[in-house]
Amino acid sequence: MTENHHGPAQGLGARLPAAYLTPGSSSFSDFVAAQAPDLLPGRRALPAGSAGDLAPHGTTIVALTFPGGVLMAGDRRATMGNIISSRDIEKVFPADELSCVGIAGTAGLAVEMVRLFQLELEHYEKIEGTTLSMQGKANRLSALIRGNLGLAMQGLAVVPLFAGFDADTGEGRIFSYDVVGGRGEENGFHAVGSGSLFARGSLKKLYRPDLDARTAALVALQALYDAADDDSATGGPDLTRRIFPIVHVITADGGARLPEAEVNVLAEEVVAGRLRLPNGPQARVEQPGAAPGTAEEDAR
Repeated sequence: MTENHHGPAQGLGARLPAAYLTPGSSSFSDFVAAQAPDLLPGRRALPAGSAGDLAPHGTTIVALTFPGGVLMAGDRRATMGNIISSRDIEKVFPADELSCVGIAGTAGLAVEMVRLFQLELEHYEKIEGTTLSMQGKANRLSALIRGNLGLAMQGLAVVPLFAGFDADTGEGRIFSYDVVGGRGEENGFHAVGSGSLFARGSLKKLYRPDLDARTAALVALQALYDAADDDSATGGPDLTRRIFPIVHVITADGGARLPEAEVNVLAEEVVAGRLRLPNGPQARVEQPGAAPGTAEEDAR
């Protein structure tokens, strides 16, 4: 028997396809598109017709900035037509240490896209030895959405919301998208999903640029409550089942999901306030010369 002098690593390398050993793009999705395109969600063949009514859809996501960071929150309901398919789906995910992404649209495809996006950012960091800028991350997500255009035309659209802390500018940033991958940066706050119209109305009423993280979470929960109040596809806080929105906070120190116990306390505070004022807190109309109220008073 002939002795192998190449060692285990070289022996393995000799058996790998050349594409795995050839320097190329730092984009993981580009590599998969070239080597195994059928693994990408947007490249899968579907039968003719619209599949949108057959797949669970996730709904409302809100995001807002505050001094030194950004916050994203999402309700927990997924619907399939007029049926509630899930009451506790998760729609807000970390993309990397300093960014997160919230999903709206076809839930299964959206979760796959988030996982691919997470791999994309991790792959770039390993290949290049540095992290992408916020602008670069937003552009990579735009390309992934554009790759799903064929499925979107069959009713399987994915429209995420992306947010993160920009280490270069020292502030939180929010990016929104359309189904063809068009990207825009939002100022202060934004919402996506079927309840976004009502959530944005609430955010316009309650948002202030000087919010602290806790008050920003209160404002986000108020916006989700307003969305659930007028949109059947958005789920409000479920006190019976103890199901509450997911809240993700990102600052210069990194991102983290707000502890469930803390979100529960804030959500119960919002619900208790709605027992007194069913339409929610009223926006303060400032009178000339009057002392402004605090942002937390408005959020209650």
